[in-house]
Amino acid sequence: MNQNNSKADLKKFFIKLVAIVFAAIIVINASYNLIFAEKLETINKLLSLNNNENIKLIKDKIRSEMKKSLLKDKIINDDDKMLFYKFYLKIKNEFQEIEK
Repeated sequence: MNQNNSKADLKKFFIKLVAIVFAAIIVINASYNLIFAEKLETINKLLSLNNNENIKLIKDKIRSEMKKSLLKDKIINDDDKMLFYKFYLKIKNEFQEIEK
């Protein structure tokens, strides 16, 4: 009777183990599809710039974002303005050195 009982317990253990493994696989697969798949598609679109259709899509996206920004009162915040201005001055100085 003891041996039958241990076989039954072992059978229950393996059934639970298989169920847990399948559940873990399903959870990992679902989380991958929900979180990473969309981001990977976006990255693949950016990396496939040799396709004319993708180039046109990106150009259109940039144009639409530029049009949206023209409707705003301020396009760039003050910190970024200072950063761009300092960068501009540095580049301007480097170009002046070339002329000498």
